[in-house]
Amino acid sequence: MLTSTETARTATELRASYDLTGLTLDEVATDLHLAPAQVAATLDVTPASDPSDVWLLRDYLDQAVRDAGRTPVPFSTLTRANKLKARMWFSLRRAPRHDFGVA
Repeated sequence: MLTSTETARTATELRASYDLTGLTLDEVATDLHLAPAQVAATLDVTPASDPSDVWLLRDYLDQAVRDAGRTPVPFSTLTRANKLKARMWFSLRRAPRHDFGVA
């Protein structure tokens, strides 16, 4: 369970990562097989956000930023060490990659 400070900081970091990808909410939702409203709520880390969705979005955005040729935003709470701990509590899924290829 995140503190209110960690939740706010995580939401800020997720939003910053999302902005760096250049993707639309619909593109992210399609890639993650989530509803756009669910992605928006997860970006904001609302009380209704599923922790496994938060980790999924974090991993997806981190890779998408790299694939877009940009430098990822460091996550202060959603770290590798904390991900290992989260795996004990949540059923974490592997994040898909967005295809940035030219159509």
